[in-house]
Amino acid sequence: MELTDDDVLEILKLFEQSKFDFLQLEQGERKITVSKGGYVPVGTGAGTPTSPAAAPASVAAQPAPKVEITAADAGLVPVTAPMVGKFYAAASPSDPPYVQPGTVVTVGATLGLIEVMKVFASIKTETAGTIEKILVTNGQFVEFGQPLFLLRPDGA
Repeated sequence: MELTDDDVLEILKLFEQSKFDFLQLEQGERKITVSKGGYVPVGTGAGTPTSPAAAPASVAAQPAPKVEITAADAGLVPVTAPMVGKFYAAASPSDPPYVQPGTVVTVGATLGLIEVMKVFASIKTETAGTIEKILVTNGQFVEFGQPLFLLRPDGA
């Protein structure tokens, strides 16, 4: 039996409500490591998040999605997922996406949403510039720290 994205979200919900601080789950090729403090012990193969307070629970799943960043992307700034969950390009299915390639954005602009346990968090940019590439699709499950957008900073 393969874990679905909904299964992973349910695991996160149960973990968040538990008294546990750390959980590691392996099923076939998929490996999920969850830590409430943002700390992932060395040797788990999951990598260590850069900010312990980045999200209430950070997750690293293996294998990670392959993101093609080429030499042509040199000078572009990645905008990464601040948490694990489902990516949404717009506030609702009937709304246009927040951004598309070519959209000029300012610091603090909302680029999309991530939903986990029926809670939505905005993905905001810390750099002003132009969206060059969108690396994920609407409804895709994303991981903490996964590149979602490539942005060409103003003046680059």
